[in-house]
Amino acid sequence: MSGRPQNGHVCRGPRRACEDEVVKALLLENVHPLAETLLTDAGIDVKTHAGALDEDELIAALDGIDMVGIRSKTEITPRVLAHAPSLQAIGAFCIGTNQIALSDAAERGIVAFNAPFSNTRSVVELAIAEIIVMARRLTEKDRALHDGVWEKNATGSHEIRGRRLGIVGYGNIGSQLSVVAEMLGLQVYFYDTDDKLALGNARRCSSLNELLEVAEVVTLHVDGRDRNAGFFGAEQFARMRPRSLFLNLSRGFVVDYEALRENLLSGHIAGASVDVFPVEPKKRGDAFESPLQGIPNVVLTPHIGGSTEEAQEDIGRFVATKLRDYVQQGSTTLNVNLPSLNVPPRSEGSRLMHFHTNTPGVLAKVNSVLAEHGVNIDGQMLGTHGHAGYVVTDVSQGLSDEVLAELRQMPETIRLRSIA
Repeated sequence: MSGRPQNGHVCRGPRRACEDEVVKALLLENVHPLAETLLTDAGIDVKTHAGALDEDELIAALDGIDMVGIRSKTEITPRVLAHAPSLQAIGAFCIGTNQIALSDAAERGIVAFNAPFSNTRSVVELAIAEIIVMARRLTEKDRALHDGVWEKNATGSHEIRGRRLGIVGYGNIGSQLSVVAEMLGLQVYFYDTDDKLALGNARRCSSLNELLEVAEVVTLHVDGRDRNAGFFGAEQFARMRPRSLFLNLSRGFVVDYEALRENLLSGHIAGASVDVFPVEPKKRGDAFESPLQGIPNVVLTPHIGGSTEEAQEDIGRFVATKLRDYVQQGSTTLNVNLPSLNVPPRSEGSRLMHFHTNTPGVLAKVNSVLAEHGVNIDGQMLGTHGHAGYVVTDVSQGLSDEVLAELRQMPETIRLRSIA
């Protein structure tokens, strides 16, 4: 295998013939330049667009595109996928993937990758910074000085040492926040629907209510699954300790911000920091509105939890490498919607990559077709995930159009690719 995608066959679907052509990529939303460099160096033709695209714009932009890179603002809907027959892979240059119709992509053999670890430290540091800012009421001191008022007093300002931090969601970010917070002297409590190992001296709570009743600072780090929509509202704010602090750096749709506003104005909640919102502008400079604007001791940031140069560079490297390795080698390691196979590089012969419905006997059918045409198999790997299967087959010779056509016509075939 040459390792350059234009030297091999790229089969985009069960009904389209394979062609020798350059792979094309579209990167949206100011993905880090390193991603473009890595893909271009791999022989991929890369186009970029600074902002997000709406559904119709995205459908037009994906004409003839093999892979697309997005962040959190662009939504890849079932309709988009239905109008993008060329699309082979999606790269989410962020943690979340709820903006992608993953099941529909899987049904079309379109693999999706994200960056689940790259911006963890950046989000953790922002959370710590915002806790300190709220505890010291720094936004109010800053505003007073900008208005020409010398407001020097200790009223309402506190150290965070010894305070009880409640972390809702103990995944990559929540668990690392736990470690850093403990180093700063915070007492850590956490709640997660999954059974997670407590790090350091962190204490696991058996329910969300238990955490809310003990924590003086509550921070949300939950994922974007539909079941989390609106789960934190008036009832949960009422259960929080009087004069406690609240942070949401996870997803905008998980919190009732009108209820948060009421609790801030009443003084029940002493401060809040919010980085994510139910509706967010598509691009820098657009107008923004929130019921939390103008309230003292409220820190509002424009979804910048992972927006550090270090995090964005690492995300660009990580996701672009996954996209490159998929096109060049067929590797699907750490993808989020199809079987995960970590296949080794191949320097000679051909490699056949076959997505299919996960039904008994498919591998036997594939091998039978190859045997009937005298194709010798050097190596083979198979993985399944839900309703999909993925088999990668290395052969010592080239694959004829007749062999590829017969494999493509199998009723179980979802997508067929080969590289040489």
